[in-house]
This record gives sequence, structure tokens and C-alpha cells, in this order.
Amino acid sequence: MKTQNEIIKQGYDALINSLGVADTIRFIQYFHPGKGDYTKERHQWLDEKTLTDVLAEIKQSQADDTNQYEEIID
Repeated sequence: MKTQNEIIKQGYDALINSLGVADTIRFIQYFHPGKGDYTKERHQWLDEKTLTDVLAEIKQSQADDTNQYEEIID
């Protein structure tokens, strides 16, 4: 079984082999690490919303999204 560091290195190597160094850096910069306690924070806002509210926000977020990588992720 591979260690976490081995998996991360293999992932970076795969990205570099596929995208090259510059585009790998651009790809990695797209992701932002979170902070805080996501589960606790989620309950603070989600417990006050209905499923309809959440779905409406998702649809609005998708409509407002200017993500340049959308065509890759979809």
C-alpha cells in the first residue's frame, strides 16, 4: 500500500507528464485549501435552509460561475 506522500508525488508526476510544469501550476492554483470546521459551519447555515433554497443557490451559483476550467470538469 502506498503512503500518502507517494500518492501525492505520483499525482503531481501524472499532472506534469500530462500538462507540463506551467499548466500543472495553473491547475493547482485553481484549488484553494479550506480552513475551519466545515461540518460545524455547514450545520450553522444549512440547518436554516430548505432543500429548495439550497437547490436555488446552486443553480444561481452555476449561472454566475466564470470558471475557466468548466469545460474540463463537466
